[in-house]
Amino acid sequence: MMSKKLTWLFVIAAALTTIAACRPTNGSSEAISTAPSTQATTGVYQTLTIDSFAAILANNRDDYTILNVHIPYAGEIEDTDANIPYNDIEALTAALPDKDAPIILYCRSGNMSEQASHALLELGYTQVWDVPGGMNAWRESGRELVNE
Repeated sequence: MMSKKLTWLFVIAAALTTIAACRPTNGSSEAISTAPSTQATTGVYQTLTIDSFAAILANNRDDYTILNVHIPYAGEIEDTDANIPYNDIEALTAALPDKDAPIILYCRSGNMSEQASHALLELGYTQVWDVPGGMNAWRESGRELVNE
């Protein structure tokens, strides 16, 4: 009987540890930041809300390199600089100005852009933002894609 209690205690502790590890590291209870800062970061995974991304496109478009990393191609958000597969790191790095340039990545749902963001951060890129929800969230917010 004691063995079952210890097993359940271990399972619960492991689950709580996993849940805690999935929380944002910036001390916030929000999983998505609202806008990038103008200062260079230290290469920490950062995200943008759809509204923040739309504001950047409307007001500061020329300050960012914006890449659609979804494969296969399923359309894009207007003013995207390039469409490069999330797993083609060589092509991604070739398309980027430098490791300190502000970069925004998105895909269809957010999974591929998150993977590409982490890969770029591991390579030393410092200003990489991911758009969770990607093109799906963009459409759900009432905005349109081009070249679908």
